[in-house]
Order: sequence, then structure tokens, then C-alpha cells
Amino acid sequence: MRTVCHKWFWVWQFDEEEAWLNEMAKAGKALVSARYLTYEFEDSAPGEYAIRLEMLSDSPSSVEGRQYITFVEETGAECVGKVLKWVYFRKKVADGPFELHGDNATRIRHLKGIMRLVAILFFMEATTSFGNLSIAIGVGSMTNLWCALLCGAVAGLLVRGYIKLNERKKRLEKDAQLFE
Repeated sequence: MRTVCHKWFWVWQFDEEEAWLNEMAKAGKALVSARYLTYEFEDSAPGEYAIRLEMLSDSPSSVEGRQYITFVEETGAECVGKVLKWVYFRKKVADGPFELHGDNATRIRHLKGIMRLVAILFFMEATTSFGNLSIAIGVGSMTNLWCALLCGAVAGLLVRGYIKLNERKKRLEKDAQLFE
């Protein structure tokens, strides 16, 4: 039987999203499709699959993106979803361990890519907020004021997410120094 769930995760919550998907797999719900805010599962043996998420540096449809997906699939994994630059993989647990980031250097590189995306989104939201605020002040538009406030709130959330990602990156860098 197939089950569809709709769930929201911020880009910096990718590890929480992955943990939730793995909990679903442990409960016998294997991920078969991931789209914007939509996850489709099918019944499976509990714990049959492990799920991993990866934000690619290129689009999954680019040559480099397709090459990376093929490389991961050659390890026995299956690509079950693509959302913007995010790719969702599943692999049978019986086939062995499934890690996409085997060391701190690749984890740090992955976090830096996500941080870059969050920074770009922040500047877009902040610019839109200030633009709407200046229009609201100039012409007294309540619509522009509400847009400014909404974009400002999203920009604030993005700053919070960036800080969380940066803290995680610093912990990984500290751990990497300890093992050198």
C-alpha cells in the first residue's frame, strides 16, 4: 500500500528530514518518491532501507549531477527523488553501510554548499524586504509594508538557519583538527 505525507523542512534541517525518513523506513514505510513538500512511501519490511539526502553543487539534470547520481547508484543505492539540487537516495540495509559523507572534509564541504544557498536566499529576502519597505514609506502602501514584514521575517529565519549550519561546521572543523 502507498502512503503520501506532506511535511515541511527548512533547508538547514536536512539531517532532521533524513532522520524522519529513516524512522519511516524503520516502521516499514520505504520512500519511493520525494517532491516539493510531498513524500510517497510504500509498505516494506521494517528497517529494509536506509535513506540519505545530498545537496548537489550542480542540478541533478546537469552532466555532473547525472554522473554523481550514477556513481551513487553503482554502490547499490537507488535515486528516489529530486527537488531542486537535493537528491534522495535509498539503499537496502542488507547491502551494507550507506554513507555519502564518509569523512569530516566532505561533510564540511556539503555544509558550505548549503550555507551558500541560505546566504543567497537571505540576501534576496532582505533586498525584497527593504525594497517593499521603501515603497511602503514613500507611498504609504500597507500591502508593501506587509510584504516587507513577511520578507523580513523569512530573512530572520534564514539567519537563524545559517547560524545553526555554521555552528555545525565549526564543530566538524574542531573534530577534524583533533584527529590531525
